[in-house]
Amino acid sequence: MPASRSTPALPEGTVLGSSATVVQFSSAFCQPCRATRRTVRAVVDDMATTGVAIIDVDADENLNVARAWNITATPTLVFLDSDGCEVQRGSGQPRRVDVIASLGRAIG
Repeated sequence: MPASRSTPALPEGTVLGSSATVVQFSSAFCQPCRATRRTVRAVVDDMATTGVAIIDVDADENLNVARAWNITATPTLVFLDSDGCEVQRGSGQPRRVDVIASLGRAIG
């Protein structure tokens, strides 16, 4: 589904997940961003939950999007529910258990 009105701007053509969406704001030379990307992908794959979208936004290339979301550091993860409403966010490299808990809240 397309981004809803409750969701700040995302890059054009972005499609949200039907169950939940994880938006990761990262930057090209950010080592913790790469590790975070692997952790999020592994959690989503392990949970085997359908309808979860992972959206990676390069904060440097999409500065207007990062500003709309008030992103001040990378990596930052934003968890959205099925309606595109923000449920939780966090900056820095997350622990796997934190990604699981946040995604669980987003799925409901």
